[in-house]
Amino acid sequence: MIVSRTPLRVSFCGGGSDLEEYFKNSEFGGCVTSLALNKYIYVTVNPRFDDSIRVSYSEMEIVDDFENLNHQLVKEAMRMTGITKGVEITTIADIPSKGSGLGSSSAVTVGLLNALHCYAGRKPSARQLAEEACKIEIELLGQTIGKQDQYAAAFGGCNHIIFNQDDTVVVENLPNVENLKHNFALLYTGITRSAIEILTDQNNRTSENKKNLEEIVTQARKAKMMIIEKDYSGLGELLNNAWLCKKELSPSITNEQIDLMIKKLYSCGVNGAKLLGAGGGGYILFEGNTQVMDSVRTLFPEKKIIPLDIDYSGSCILYAD
Repeated sequence: MIVSRTPLRVSFCGGGSDLEEYFKNSEFGGCVTSLALNKYIYVTVNPRFDDSIRVSYSEMEIVDDFENLNHQLVKEAMRMTGITKGVEITTIADIPSKGSGLGSSSAVTVGLLNALHCYAGRKPSARQLAEEACKIEIELLGQTIGKQDQYAAAFGGCNHIIFNQDDTVVVENLPNVENLKHNFALLYTGITRSAIEILTDQNNRTSENKKNLEEIVTQARKAKMMIIEKDYSGLGELLNNAWLCKKELSPSITNEQIDLMIKKLYSCGVNGAKLLGAGGGGYILFEGNTQVMDSVRTLFPEKKIIPLDIDYSGSCILYAD
């Protein structure tokens, strides 16, 4: 049996500039400042008694030929790693993650690849996992998504990730970030949505969004420096500016319920807040001191609040026997 563990991710600034339609056609490319969260996707792979394939996630599939799988990520990960028969694959998440803005689909892909490679006796690097996950999701499945999630999940830690015009990706690890968890947290909206639809609309608006996307790239660079300098209140205020820019990218990014939740967060004294991921639902990232955090918990007693604890390992193999 093989068990892989792959972190979800939280993006401070830069989301949207990691779409190929933008960074390949932008003079300076794109960049994102983000971190890997210590909430995980677990993938198990173990042999079956025959050559059939069983896949268990929110649904359960048993097929004789992997080509007949409905789970496209599993199918392509099996094809890429050469493990195409006689296995049972299970995925489990720590927290509600589908449609959450935490990069769960890419975390699943990275974790699948890591577990299947290990099953085959290979030890892929973090970069290989990220590149292969991007190939599956963007090239093979034709999904309109960015590249930040795959690299955050594979590498772990807090990073400034640069997406160059020539399709190369640079991952700059940011050190001494432990205190971020005392200043930031996530508030679950309870709303899930399809990121693909929102990102497709956003991607189609790339030309008209050029000015906003350039500002979003500038914000990602500022976020990097603020994290290095431990200017957390400034980073919180930057989240507000990032959210204002983000909302301009597509009318589907926010709604009345989300706007009201963010308004209530500001009434608690937060320095800044923004919705994570493509938009439309999921988790809100916010910044504030201990008193602010207590006020948020009091105002939202029914909502789950998650501290910003960081994963430093990236996708790893927890167990291999």
